[in-house]
Formats: sequence, C-alpha cells, structure tokens
Amino acid sequence: MIVLGGIVLAVVLLVIVIWMLLTRKLREKYAVLWLVLGVVVLVLGLFPQLLLGLTSALGVQLPVNLLFAMAIVLLLGVALHLSWELSQAEEEIRRTAEEVAILHTRVDALAEELRSLREAQDHAAPDSPSGARGDDAQP
Repeated sequence: MIVLGGIVLAVVLLVIVIWMLLTRKLREKYAVLWLVLGVVVLVLGLFPQLLLGLTSALGVQLPVNLLFAMAIVLLLGVALHLSWELSQAEEEIRRTAEEVAILHTRVDALAEELRSLREAQDHAAPDSPSGARGDDAQP
C-alpha cells in the first residue's frame, strides 16, 4: 500500500509540474528540479529495493531515516536557491527604482525648462489682436 502511495504521489507531482509548465505558471529552470524529484520518487516507488540497497550502502539504519535526510537536504537546497533568487530580484528592483528616479528628475527638469521657454516666448511676443503671437493675423 505504501509503494502504491509513492507511485501515485510521483505521478501526481509529474502531472502537476507538466501542467504548470504548459500553462506558463512555472518556469523551466524551477521545473527541472521538480521533474527530477518526481522521477526519483517514481523509481523508488516502483523499485523499493533500491532504497534498501542505498540504505545499507550508506550505513543508515532505517530507509525512512535516509528518506528524511534526503528530504531535508532537498529542502535546504531549495531554500538556499530561493534566497539567492530573491537577492537577485531585490538588486534588480533597487537598480530599476534608481533609474526611474533619475529619469523622473530629468523629465521634471525638461518640463521646467520648457515652461521657462514658453514664458520667455510669451513675454517676447508682440501683442496682436488675434492672439499672443499674431500668427492668425490677416494682412
């Protein structure tokens, strides 16, 4: 019964990961880890004697201890990788925010310069009956 549960778990995991890949809800670089994990669980579910052999080869007393140790190592690896990805994303967000602030300052400076030019042009233009510049005046 436990073997069947491992096989079902692996198949469900593989189906979910493939579905998430096809619907673009999971990126390929993350899917590789989950696909490998699903295949490993499927192989161990189909051939439980492999886990027994690996347990005795590594000198672990119980197969469940080996499974727990492997799960902890996997979770630590995932946590470390996600921390690295988060650090990269934070750096990119900070750099983008700085660039936006610089561009915002430049836009404000250009808007102020344009406003000054228009005011200077309005003061320098002669008064005419049809408008500020006299462009619409008829001869």
